[in-house]
Amino acid sequence: MLSVAVYLVIVFFVGMGLLALASPESITGPFGMPTLTAAGRNEVRAVYGGFGLAVAAMLVLALYTPALRAGVLLAVAAALAGMAAGRVVAALVERPPAFYPSWFYCGVETAMAVVLWLEASRPV
Repeated sequence: MLSVAVYLVIVFFVGMGLLALASPESITGPFGMPTLTAAGRNEVRAVYGGFGLAVAAMLVLALYTPALRAGVLLAVAAALAGMAAGRVVAALVERPPAFYPSWFYCGVETAMAVVLWLEASRPV
């Protein structure tokens, strides 16, 4: 059985995915992009919406498939760590952004990566 923290990661990805599909500009607005072209909305729906729901589905699959559990958890942890690292690189290349949203989400992504990494290390 996965820890409560993993269920919170699942809820986060379901929420992000559904919000991105329904209202892409609510995802990009806090980053200074309050309006998007049709191509931009399609991209947000694909990357944040489709990806978010697929990640949530894989984490749910890990609940019921012990043979895949560690691999799924580590793969999602790596994706989250990559996102957080990308935010750090972006801050170095551009300029240190305000705490919200960039550093806030960097912290959220890092925390979720650590939770999944630790959970993957636990015996089934």
